Amino acid sequence: MEIVTSAGNAAARSPVINPATEASPPGLGERIAAYYDLTKPRITFLVVLSALAGFAVASSSPINWLLFLHTALGVALLSSGISSLNQYWERHLDALMERTKSRPLPMGRLSGRGALVFGIAISVVAEIYLAVLVNPLTAVWGFVALASYLFLYTPLKTRTHWCTFIGAFPGALPVVLGWTAARNEIGLEAAVLFGIMFFWQFPHFHAIATMYREDYGRAGIRMLPVIEPDGKSTARQIVAYTLGLVALSVLPTLLGFSGWLYLAGAVVLGAWFLQTSLITAKQMSREHAVRLLKVSVMYLPLLLGLMVFNS
Repeated sequence: MEIVTSAGNAAARSPVINPATEASPPGLGERIAAYYDLTKPRITFLVVLSALAGFAVASSSPINWLLFLHTALGVALLSSGISSLNQYWERHLDALMERTKSRPLPMGRLSGRGALVFGIAISVVAEIYLAVLVNPLTAVWGFVALASYLFLYTPLKTRTHWCTFIGAFPGALPVVLGWTAARNEIGLEAAVLFGIMFFWQFPHFHAIATMYREDYGRAGIRMLPVIEPDGKSTARQIVAYTLGLVALSVLPTLLGFSGWLYLAGAVVLGAWFLQTSLITAKQMSREHAVRLLKVSVMYLPLLLGLMVFNS
């Protein structure tokens, strides 16, 4: 692991830029596309969906559609700002990994300064937007998400495998932002939604880290599957957190903010997810990690969709 860490540190001193791109400055359309890519649009879309699920579950009938729209836009701006600043921070690490080396900064499609200014600007706009057009409580929790993701999770990725645990906190906050946007308060229900999102992330991200173990290793990113040769601790965490997720997923019905149809669906989905986690934990191969990732990606929107439908 010392060799891997040294490689990551060396990369931090020597950014990798595509010389062809550097020789011919990109045009306006290419720059706009690069800024768009900087926001990680697919991740931002999922973040917004999670927040809107929290909003819908928390809302009394009828839904305040104007507030719903403001929440979607504010959370989208915030997620885009966080993603942009994260890519600025990790631009040298991204250049070392196959899955990220084509991002705008490693490819030289944008300057580091441009990405930094862009990320700060839309993050500030997002916080003001949420505070003024949604409510101050949502803006406060949005800032907590931003600060914990950028200043705790991101730097810890090259220092300790506990980064996944720390990163699960900001990762679970979008659904809480949706709840506070609708209710302007935090309650037990919001804590349950947070818990569901928190526990879901461990099998999901352990699957990704298992799939890209070598890639992460080259960049010195110390995810648990990267630093652990036999995968035993990773396997135990996958199963333990999936069990916790299944247990938490029944609470919305028991607490009365979703119905019995949701409960039946949560049990079926939980059994599917748990079975996949157990199989993956037994094998810990890339093939099984891919399957676990696919199941995790399907599980969450199905669960949240059922919760919203039956709330």
